[in-house]
Amino acid sequence: MVIGVGYAQAWDLEACAPRRPISAEEARERDAAGLPYVVVYREPGREAPLEVRLVSWRDHYVGLWVYDAQGRRTYDLDMRLLDDPSRLLRRYSVGWHYTGPEMAEFDKACPRVIVDLFPDGRGRRTEERQGQGGGSHITSSGLRDDERWIDRPAFGEWPLLSAQVHGLIEPPAFEAAEVAEAAEPGDGDAPATCWRPPRPAQPGPINELFRPGVRVTDRYNPEKTVVEPRRVGTLRVPSGMLAVSGPDIDHGDGPHITVPVPPGEYVLDEARVRFSYHCEWRDAEVTTTERTAVRLLVSETPAATWEMALGPDDDPRLFIENQIAGFATDGATGCFADAGAWQPLVALFERGLIQGEPDLDGYEDIDDGSLFMQHTWDDVSGGELMAFATPGDGTYPVWVGRSEAGEVTGVVVLVDGMPKLLPERDGTPAEAAV
Repeated sequence: MVIGVGYAQAWDLEACAPRRPISAEEARERDAAGLPYVVVYREPGREAPLEVRLVSWRDHYVGLWVYDAQGRRTYDLDMRLLDDPSRLLRRYSVGWHYTGPEMAEFDKACPRVIVDLFPDGRGRRTEERQGQGGGSHITSSGLRDDERWIDRPAFGEWPLLSAQVHGLIEPPAFEAAEVAEAAEPGDGDAPATCWRPPRPAQPGPINELFRPGVRVTDRYNPEKTVVEPRRVGTLRVPSGMLAVSGPDIDHGDGPHITVPVPPGEYVLDEARVRFSYHCEWRDAEVTTTERTAVRLLVSETPAATWEMALGPDDDPRLFIENQIAGFATDGATGCFADAGAWQPLVALFERGLIQGEPDLDGYEDIDDGSLFMQHTWDDVSGGELMAFATPGDGTYPVWVGRSEAGEVTGVVVLVDGMPKLLPERDGTPAEAAV
Protein backbone atom coordinates (compact mmCIF):
# COMPACT_ATOMS: atom_id res chain seq x y z
CA MET A 1 0.00 0.00 0.00
CA VAL A 2 1.15 3.52 -0.83
CA ILE A 3 0.80 6.09 1.97
CA GLY A 4 0.92 9.80 1.25
CA VAL A 5 3.24 11.88 3.44
CA GLY A 6 2.67 15.61 3.79
CA TYR A 7 4.35 18.30 5.86
CA ALA A 8 3.12 21.50 7.50
CA GLN A 9 4.13 24.02 10.10
CA ALA A 10 1.17 23.18 12.33
CA TRP A 11 -1.89 20.95 12.74
CA ASP A 12 -5.34 22.46 13.34
CA LEU A 13 -7.13 20.28 15.87
CA GLU A 14 -10.55 21.76 15.29
CA ALA A 15 -10.42 21.36 11.52
CA CYS A 16 -8.39 18.11 11.68
CA ALA A 17 -6.23 19.54 8.92
CA PRO A 18 -2.66 20.81 8.37
CA ARG A 19 -1.96 24.54 8.60
CA ARG A 20 0.67 26.25 6.45
CA PRO A 21 1.71 23.23 4.33
CA ILE A 22 5.42 23.10 3.49
CA SER A 23 7.65 21.02 1.25
CA ALA A 24 9.68 18.05 2.44
CA GLU A 25 12.85 20.07 1.97
CA GLU A 26 11.59 22.91 4.15
CA ALA A 27 10.50 20.36 6.78
CA ARG A 28 14.00 18.89 6.69
CA GLU A 29 15.46 22.36 7.31
CA ARG A 30 13.10 22.91 10.24
CA ASP A 31 14.03 19.51 11.65
CA ALA A 32 17.74 20.38 11.54
CA ALA A 33 17.05 23.77 13.19
CA GLY A 34 14.87 22.24 15.92
CA LEU A 35 11.79 24.18 14.78
CA PRO A 36 8.29 22.65 15.05
CA TYR A 37 6.74 20.93 12.05
CA VAL A 38 4.06 18.35 11.37
CA VAL A 39 4.05 15.13 9.34
CA VAL A 40 0.69 13.80 8.12
CA TYR A 41 0.21 10.23 6.85
CA ARG A 42 -2.83 9.55 4.65
CA GLU A 43 -4.28 6.51 2.94
CA PRO A 44 -5.73 7.15 -0.56
CA GLY A 45 -9.51 7.40 -0.46
CA ARG A 46 -9.68 7.94 3.30
CA GLU A 47 -10.68 11.38 4.55
CA ALA A 48 -9.20 11.11 8.04
CA PRO A 49 -5.41 10.83 8.44
CA LEU A 50 -3.85 7.60 9.66
CA GLU A 51 -1.52 9.41 12.02
CA VAL A 52 -0.08 12.86 12.62
CA ARG A 53 3.36 13.49 14.09
CA LEU A 54 4.47 16.79 15.61
CA VAL A 55 8.21 17.27 15.93
CA SER A 56 9.84 20.02 17.98
CA TRP A 57 13.41 19.16 18.92
CA ARG A 58 13.91 22.50 20.67
CA ASP A 59 11.22 21.32 23.09
CA HIS A 60 12.74 17.80 23.32
CA TYR A 61 9.38 16.60 22.03
CA VAL A 62 7.78 14.34 19.45
CA GLY A 63 4.03 13.74 19.57
CA LEU A 64 2.00 11.14 17.73
CA TRP A 65 -1.75 11.13 17.18
CA VAL A 66 -3.57 8.18 15.63
CA TYR A 67 -7.03 8.57 14.03
CA ASP A 68 -9.72 6.08 13.13
CA ALA A 69 -11.87 6.08 9.99
CA GLN A 70 -14.43 8.36 11.70
CA GLY A 71 -11.74 10.99 12.29
CA ARG A 72 -11.61 10.35 16.05
CA ARG A 73 -8.33 10.35 17.87
CA THR A 74 -7.72 6.87 19.27
CA TYR A 75 -4.17 7.19 20.58
CA ASP A 76 -1.95 10.01 21.78
CA LEU A 77 1.75 9.32 22.39
CA ASP A 78 4.11 11.88 23.92
CA MET A 79 7.81 11.08 23.33
CA ARG A 80 10.77 12.97 24.78
CA LEU A 81 14.38 13.40 23.69
CA LEU A 82 16.56 13.36 26.80
CA ASP A 83 20.29 12.84 27.33
CA ASP A 84 20.77 10.06 24.76
CA PRO A 85 20.27 11.66 21.30
CA SER A 86 19.72 8.26 19.67
CA ARG A 87 16.46 7.34 21.41
CA LEU A 88 13.15 8.73 22.66
CA LEU A 89 11.30 7.99 25.89
CA ARG A 90 7.65 7.03 25.51
CA ARG A 91 6.83 9.55 28.22
CA TYR A 92 3.02 9.56 28.28
CA SER A 93 0.24 7.96 26.28
CA VAL A 94 -3.55 7.89 26.23
CA GLY A 95 -5.60 5.32 24.33
CA TRP A 96 -9.35 5.72 23.76
CA HIS A 97 -11.45 2.59 23.17
CA TYR A 98 -14.66 3.69 21.47
CA THR A 99 -17.51 1.24 21.93
CA GLY A 100 -19.03 1.89 18.51
CA PRO A 101 -18.81 4.05 15.36
CA GLU A 102 -21.51 6.38 16.68
CA MET A 103 -19.59 7.34 19.86
CA ALA A 104 -18.26 10.90 19.76
CA GLU A 105 -14.56 11.68 20.08
CA PHE A 106 -13.52 11.83 23.75
CA ASP A 107 -17.04 10.89 24.88
CA LYS A 108 -17.14 10.76 28.68
CA ALA A 109 -18.44 7.21 28.44
CA CYS A 110 -15.40 6.11 26.41
CA PRO A 111 -12.98 3.87 28.34
CA ARG A 112 -9.33 4.89 28.13
CA VAL A 113 -5.91 3.69 29.23
CA ILE A 114 -3.16 6.08 30.39
CA VAL A 115 0.49 5.07 30.66
CA ASP A 116 2.84 7.43 32.52
CA LEU A 117 6.58 6.59 32.28
CA PHE A 118 9.84 8.06 33.60
CA PRO A 119 13.43 7.45 32.49
CA ASP A 120 14.47 5.95 35.84
CA GLY A 121 12.16 2.95 35.37
CA ARG A 122 9.18 4.27 37.30
CA GLY A 123 5.78 4.20 35.65
CA ARG A 124 2.14 3.34 36.04
CA ARG A 125 -0.79 2.21 33.94
CA THR A 126 -4.25 3.63 34.66
CA GLU A 127 -7.30 1.96 33.18
CA GLU A 128 -10.31 4.27 33.41
CA ARG A 129 -13.52 2.28 33.15
CA GLN A 130 -16.52 4.34 32.13
CA GLY A 131 -20.24 3.69 32.28
CA GLN A 132 -21.85 1.43 34.87
CA GLY A 133 -19.39 0.58 37.61
CA GLY A 134 -16.82 3.11 36.37
CA GLY A 135 -13.73 3.73 38.45
CA SER A 136 -10.02 3.41 37.74
CA HIS A 137 -7.59 0.54 38.06
CA ILE A 138 -3.94 1.56 38.60
CA THR A 139 -0.99 -0.79 38.27
CA SER A 140 2.71 -0.53 37.51
CA SER A 141 3.44 -0.15 33.80
CA GLY A 142 4.98 -3.61 33.57
CA LEU A 143 7.08 -2.57 30.57
CA ARG A 144 10.60 -3.71 29.79
CA ASP A 145 13.27 -1.10 29.15
CA ASP A 146 13.15 -1.73 25.39
CA GLU A 147 9.38 -1.09 25.46
CA ARG A 148 9.83 2.26 27.17
CA TRP A 149 12.14 3.67 24.52
CA ILE A 150 12.06 4.03 20.74
CA ASP A 151 15.07 4.50 18.47
CA ARG A 152 15.18 7.97 16.98
CA PRO A 153 14.89 7.66 13.21
CA ALA A 154 16.58 10.12 10.88
CA PHE A 155 14.44 12.64 9.03
CA GLY A 156 12.41 10.92 6.32
CA GLU A 157 13.02 7.45 7.78
CA TRP A 158 10.22 7.31 10.33
CA PRO A 159 7.99 4.23 10.02
CA LEU A 160 4.21 4.40 10.19
CA LEU A 161 4.04 3.69 13.91
CA SER A 162 0.30 3.00 13.77
CA ALA A 163 0.56 0.45 10.93
CA GLN A 164 -0.50 -2.44 13.15
CA VAL A 165 -3.43 -0.45 14.54
CA HIS A 166 -4.70 0.11 11.01
CA GLY A 167 -4.25 -3.53 10.04
CA LEU A 168 -1.37 -2.99 7.60
CA ILE A 169 0.53 -6.26 7.45
CA GLU A 170 3.11 -5.36 4.82
CA PRO A 171 5.39 -2.33 5.31
CA PRO A 172 3.79 0.54 3.35
CA ALA A 173 5.50 2.54 0.62
CA PHE A 174 5.60 6.29 1.17
CA GLU A 175 4.89 8.96 -1.42
CA ALA A 176 5.39 12.68 -0.90
CA ALA A 177 2.13 14.62 -1.04
CA GLU A 178 1.86 17.76 -3.11
CA VAL A 179 1.95 21.09 -1.29
CA ALA A 180 -1.58 22.36 -1.74
CA GLU A 181 -0.78 26.02 -1.06
CA ALA A 182 2.22 28.21 -0.43
CA ALA A 183 3.25 28.52 3.16
CA GLU A 184 2.75 31.89 4.83
CA PRO A 185 6.05 33.73 5.36
CA GLY A 186 7.56 33.14 8.79
CA ASP A 187 6.10 31.10 11.58
CA GLY A 188 3.66 33.72 12.82
CA ASP A 189 1.31 33.00 15.68
CA ALA A 190 -0.56 29.74 15.33
CA PRO A 191 -4.23 29.93 16.41
CA ALA A 192 -5.34 28.45 19.70
CA THR A 193 -6.84 25.48 17.86
CA CYS A 194 -3.40 24.37 16.65
CA TRP A 195 -1.48 21.55 18.26
CA ARG A 196 1.66 22.57 20.15
CA PRO A 197 4.18 20.92 22.44
CA PRO A 198 2.89 20.39 26.01
CA ARG A 199 3.43 23.20 28.50
CA PRO A 200 3.64 23.00 32.28
CA ALA A 201 1.08 24.86 34.37
CA GLN A 202 1.01 28.61 33.68
CA PRO A 203 0.94 31.27 36.41
CA GLY A 204 -2.33 33.06 35.70
CA PRO A 205 -3.31 36.45 37.23
CA ILE A 206 -1.17 36.35 40.37
CA ASN A 207 -0.48 40.11 40.51
CA GLU A 208 -4.20 40.81 40.37
CA LEU A 209 -4.89 38.71 43.47
CA PHE A 210 -3.12 41.41 45.49
CA ARG A 211 -4.76 44.37 43.70
CA PRO A 212 -7.89 45.62 45.54
CA GLY A 213 -10.96 46.05 43.34
CA VAL A 214 -10.09 43.38 40.80
CA ARG A 215 -12.98 41.00 40.13
CA VAL A 216 -12.35 37.28 39.69
CA THR A 217 -14.40 34.12 39.25
CA ASP A 218 -13.84 30.45 39.99
CA ARG A 219 -15.73 27.18 39.87
CA TYR A 220 -17.46 27.93 43.17
CA ASN A 221 -18.59 31.54 42.78
CA PRO A 222 -19.40 33.64 39.70
CA GLU A 223 -17.90 36.84 41.13
CA LYS A 224 -15.43 37.70 43.86
CA THR A 225 -13.75 41.06 44.54
CA VAL A 226 -10.15 41.34 45.68
CA VAL A 227 -9.75 43.37 48.87
CA GLU A 228 -6.66 44.80 50.53
CA PRO A 229 -4.01 42.15 51.31
CA ARG A 230 -3.60 41.45 54.99
CA ARG A 231 -0.14 41.79 56.47
CA VAL A 232 0.52 38.90 58.87
CA GLY A 233 4.11 39.42 59.96
CA THR A 234 7.69 39.24 58.75
CA LEU A 235 10.25 36.52 58.09
CA ARG A 236 14.01 36.80 58.53
CA VAL A 237 16.13 35.09 55.85
CA PRO A 238 19.73 35.92 56.84
CA SER A 239 21.20 33.16 54.64
CA GLY A 240 19.83 34.69 51.44
CA MET A 241 18.14 31.40 50.50
CA LEU A 242 14.38 31.12 51.00
CA ALA A 243 12.87 27.65 51.55
CA VAL A 244 9.28 26.90 50.52
CA SER A 245 8.24 23.42 51.51
CA GLY A 246 6.05 21.20 53.62
CA PRO A 247 7.55 21.06 57.14
CA ASP A 248 5.51 17.98 57.98
CA ILE A 249 7.30 15.31 55.90
CA ASP A 250 10.73 13.69 55.73
CA HIS A 251 13.35 16.30 54.82
CA GLY A 252 16.58 14.34 54.86
CA ASP A 253 17.61 16.07 51.64
CA GLY A 254 16.43 19.52 52.70
CA PRO A 255 13.44 21.61 51.57
CA HIS A 256 11.59 20.90 48.32
CA ILE A 257 11.97 24.39 46.84
CA THR A 258 14.60 27.08 47.43
CA VAL A 259 14.67 30.60 45.99
CA PRO A 260 17.69 32.92 46.26
CA VAL A 261 16.78 36.32 47.77
CA PRO A 262 18.91 39.12 49.24
CA PRO A 263 19.54 38.45 52.95
CA GLY A 264 16.98 40.37 54.97
CA GLU A 265 13.59 40.51 56.69
CA TYR A 266 10.51 40.30 54.48
CA VAL A 267 6.80 40.98 54.82
CA LEU A 268 4.38 38.04 54.85
CA ASP A 269 0.85 38.78 53.69
CA GLU A 270 -2.32 37.11 52.43
CA ALA A 271 -4.40 37.81 49.34
CA ARG A 272 -8.12 38.03 50.11
CA VAL A 273 -11.42 38.16 48.21
CA ARG A 274 -14.91 39.16 49.31
CA PHE A 275 -18.11 37.72 47.88
CA SER A 276 -21.75 37.05 48.68
CA TYR A 277 -23.70 33.83 48.49
CA HIS A 278 -27.02 32.41 49.59
CA CYS A 279 -26.65 30.51 52.85
CA GLU A 280 -29.23 27.72 52.96
CA TRP A 281 -28.76 27.24 56.70
CA ARG A 282 -29.65 30.90 57.41
CA ASP A 283 -31.88 31.25 54.32
CA ALA A 284 -30.23 34.61 53.71
CA GLU A 285 -27.60 36.34 51.60
CA VAL A 286 -24.23 36.24 53.35
CA THR A 287 -21.06 38.21 52.61
CA THR A 288 -17.72 36.68 53.55
CA THR A 289 -14.00 37.12 53.01
CA GLU A 290 -11.68 34.29 52.04
CA ARG A 291 -7.91 34.00 51.69
CA THR A 292 -6.63 32.94 48.27
CA ALA A 293 -2.82 33.07 48.54
CA VAL A 294 0.13 33.65 50.86
CA ARG A 295 3.09 35.77 49.81
CA LEU A 296 6.59 36.63 50.91
CA LEU A 297 7.05 40.16 49.57
CA VAL A 298 10.63 40.82 48.55
CA SER A 299 10.10 44.13 46.77
CA GLU A 300 7.32 46.68 46.23
CA THR A 301 8.14 46.58 42.52
CA PRO A 302 5.29 44.77 40.71
CA ALA A 303 6.31 41.48 39.15
CA ALA A 304 6.73 41.69 35.38
CA THR A 305 6.74 37.90 35.03
CA TRP A 306 5.92 34.84 37.12
CA GLU A 307 7.60 31.46 36.92
CA MET A 308 7.03 28.13 38.62
CA ALA A 309 9.93 27.26 40.93
CA LEU A 310 11.54 23.87 40.35
CA GLY A 311 13.06 21.44 42.81
CA PRO A 312 16.43 19.73 42.30
CA ASP A 313 14.78 16.61 40.82
CA ASP A 314 12.38 18.43 38.48
CA ASP A 315 13.25 18.05 34.78
CA PRO A 316 11.22 20.44 32.56
CA ARG A 317 11.86 18.14 29.59
CA LEU A 318 9.51 15.60 31.18
CA PHE A 319 6.58 17.89 31.96
CA ILE A 320 3.26 17.01 30.33
CA GLU A 321 0.46 19.50 29.67
CA ASN A 322 -0.41 21.61 32.75
CA GLN A 323 1.88 19.58 35.01
CA ILE A 324 2.93 21.25 38.24
CA ALA A 325 6.06 21.07 40.34
CA GLY A 326 6.18 22.22 43.91
CA PHE A 327 6.36 21.15 47.53
CA ALA A 328 4.47 18.14 48.90
CA THR A 329 2.55 17.89 52.14
CA ASP A 330 0.68 15.07 53.84
CA GLY A 331 -0.46 17.29 56.72
CA ALA A 332 -2.07 20.19 54.80
CA THR A 333 0.82 22.48 55.74
CA GLY A 334 3.38 24.56 53.89
CA CYS A 335 5.98 27.03 55.09
CA PHE A 336 8.34 29.85 54.22
CA ALA A 337 11.67 29.50 55.99
CA ASP A 338 15.35 30.41 55.97
CA ALA A 339 16.93 27.50 54.08
CA GLY A 340 20.25 28.12 55.84
CA ALA A 341 18.67 27.11 59.16
CA TRP A 342 16.26 24.55 57.75
CA GLN A 343 17.10 21.57 59.97
CA PRO A 344 16.92 23.37 63.37
CA LEU A 345 13.78 25.26 62.31
CA VAL A 346 11.94 22.10 61.23
CA ALA A 347 13.12 20.30 64.37
CA LEU A 348 11.52 23.04 66.47
CA PHE A 349 8.33 22.77 64.40
CA GLU A 350 8.14 19.03 65.07
CA ARG A 351 8.91 19.38 68.77
CA GLY A 352 6.33 22.11 69.22
CA LEU A 353 3.47 20.90 67.05
CA ILE A 354 3.87 17.15 66.74
CA GLN A 355 5.47 16.27 70.07
CA GLY A 356 3.71 19.07 71.93
CA GLU A 357 6.62 20.11 74.17
CA PRO A 358 5.35 22.80 76.57
CA ASP A 359 7.05 26.21 76.86
CA LEU A 360 9.46 25.39 74.02
CA ASP A 361 11.90 28.22 73.32
CA GLY A 362 11.94 29.05 69.61
CA TYR A 363 8.36 27.95 68.90
CA GLU A 364 4.95 29.61 69.06
CA ASP A 365 1.45 28.93 67.80
CA ILE A 366 -0.18 31.74 65.85
CA ASP A 367 -3.84 32.38 66.63
CA ASP A 368 -4.77 35.51 64.70
CA GLY A 369 -7.26 34.10 62.18
CA SER A 370 -4.71 33.97 59.37
CA LEU A 371 -3.49 31.00 57.36
CA PHE A 372 -0.18 31.18 59.23
CA MET A 373 -0.26 28.78 62.17
CA GLN A 374 3.23 28.19 63.62
CA HIS A 375 6.38 30.27 63.96
CA THR A 376 9.85 28.96 64.83
CA TRP A 377 13.16 30.79 65.07
CA ASP A 378 16.80 29.78 65.39
CA ASP A 379 18.71 31.89 67.90
CA VAL A 380 22.10 30.93 66.43
CA SER A 381 21.53 32.01 62.83
CA GLY A 382 18.58 34.36 63.25
CA GLY A 383 16.60 32.44 60.62
CA GLU A 384 12.85 31.95 60.96
CA LEU A 385 10.08 29.62 59.74
CA MET A 386 6.40 30.47 59.28
CA ALA A 387 4.04 27.55 58.59
CA PHE A 388 0.72 28.11 56.81
CA ALA A 389 -2.37 25.98 56.18
CA THR A 390 -3.22 24.52 52.78
CA PRO A 391 -6.67 23.18 51.79
CA GLY A 392 -5.43 19.59 51.92
CA ASP A 393 -2.62 17.19 51.17
CA GLY A 394 -0.86 17.03 47.81
CA THR A 395 1.58 19.13 45.81
CA TYR A 396 1.46 22.93 45.67
CA PRO A 397 3.33 24.97 43.04
CA VAL A 398 5.50 27.88 44.14
CA TRP A 399 5.32 31.00 41.95
CA VAL A 400 8.30 33.37 41.80
CA GLY A 401 7.69 36.91 40.59
CA ARG A 402 10.48 38.78 38.85
CA SER A 403 11.00 42.40 37.81
CA GLU A 404 11.90 43.50 34.31
CA ALA A 405 15.55 43.20 35.41
CA GLY A 406 15.01 39.59 36.52
CA GLU A 407 15.20 40.28 40.26
CA VAL A 408 12.87 38.40 42.64
CA THR A 409 9.99 40.60 43.78
CA GLY A 410 7.86 38.05 45.61
CA VAL A 411 7.13 34.37 46.20
CA VAL A 412 3.51 33.18 46.22
CA VAL A 413 1.65 29.96 47.05
CA LEU A 414 -2.00 29.80 46.00
CA VAL A 415 -4.25 28.08 48.52
CA ASP A 416 -7.51 28.30 46.56
CA GLY A 417 -6.56 27.44 42.99
CA MET A 418 -6.04 29.87 40.12
CA PRO A 419 -9.12 32.06 39.48
CA LYS A 420 -10.04 33.77 36.23
CA LEU A 421 -10.23 37.52 35.80
CA LEU A 422 -13.49 39.35 35.16
CA PRO A 423 -13.53 42.67 33.28
CA GLU A 424 -13.48 45.91 35.23
CA ARG A 425 -16.82 47.66 35.65
CA ASP A 426 -16.08 49.84 32.61
CA GLY A 427 -15.20 46.79 30.50
CA THR A 428 -11.43 47.27 30.75
CA PRO A 429 -9.51 43.98 31.11
CA ALA A 430 -8.42 43.62 34.73
CA GLU A 431 -4.76 43.09 33.81
CA ALA A 432 -4.76 46.45 32.01
CA ALA A 433 -6.17 48.38 34.96
CA VAL A 434 -3.81 50.51 36.99
